Amino acid sequence: MNQCTAVVLLPPPDHVIALSIPGHRPEPGHLLCELGEDHEGHENHQDHEDTDHAAMLWEEGGRHGGAVWARWNTERTELVPLPWCTALDSRGEACGLFARHPSGHSWEVTDPTDEAIMRVLAEQHPHLFPERREGGGAG
Repeated sequence: MNQCTAVVLLPPPDHVIALSIPGHRPEPGHLLCELGEDHEGHENHQDHEDTDHAAMLWEEGGRHGGAVWARWNTERTELVPLPWCTALDSRGEACGLFARHPSGHSWEVTDPTDEAIMRVLAEQHPHLFPERREGGGAG
């Protein structure tokens, strides 16, 4: 499934602004939702967080097994610490999303921009992408 394309503009927290050098105010940053594009289809859940968009901001250094995520919808944006999803793929790689996330696991979510770039590079430099040649796998 493709990655959700929702974007939010996140202003810097007040404490960061307060600590900034005068004349060098931190700029707001854009966040792109990391969930699969179908996560908003979970409207029938009682917990509205299931339909929130989400982007990881940083891992929590002092608390094992979690990260701080920005969660947003049309009404609000908030920063929340969430534990990691414990699911593993067939190679034993961990999901890169938070526990109980809606939609697919991170290995099932494809960034369409990355895929478009890889397709163009594979066409221009086929020797670098043997797995994309005809008969050689995805292509």
